Amino acid sequence: MFPYDYPLLWTSDAVEPAYLDQLEAHLKFLHRSPPLIGRVLNMMIAMGFTGFFIKLFRASEANMLFDGASLLMYLIGVGIYIANIVKGLRMVSAGYWDSEEFRNLLAREVEGVSSQANGAGDRGGEMILGREDSLKVLAASNTILALVLVGVLVLQSGQWYAERKDKEEAEKLERSEKEKSTGSPSAKKRQ
Repeated sequence: MFPYDYPLLWTSDAVEPAYLDQLEAHLKFLHRSPPLIGRVLNMMIAMGFTGFFIKLFRASEANMLFDGASLLMYLIGVGIYIANIVKGLRMVSAGYWDSEEFRNLLAREVEGVSSQANGAGDRGGEMILGREDSLKVLAASNTILALVLVGVLVLQSGQWYAERKDKEEAEKLERSEKEKSTGSPSAKKRQ
């Protein structure tokens, strides 16, 4: 999604309505994909959780640190996916910003702002996002999700590297102890 998200997030130019229409058409196409794609994605998410729980089952210190942090980041990623991305895709597919419900909500928001200016009451910090802002939230969620999942990969590769180095050190120590106990020529020269 980066090519679509870039103009929304990292350019200072105004986003044209035609671009937003094109982005919405793309998002509708993605959201209306065959159900098999969503099921495969859900299975991949479940496999990730299964893998983390299996690795945490044989808990060592490295597993608790690396896998615990990875699981936490994975949970954050799934939360972002469910709360922001899926919800945003559903809103785009439903044509929410063209609906009567959104127009009524927006009209009530305008009335609430004018009544607050007159000292009528507080709406509890609730704010209604329009089409462009909602698409920016969706784009930011895509970027955050990508960074979180890269973080999971970095933590897992860090764990692999730490375990490999630990294994190499243990083998090196074992070889040096074996040389000392067998009386190898290198051990006799040191004496």
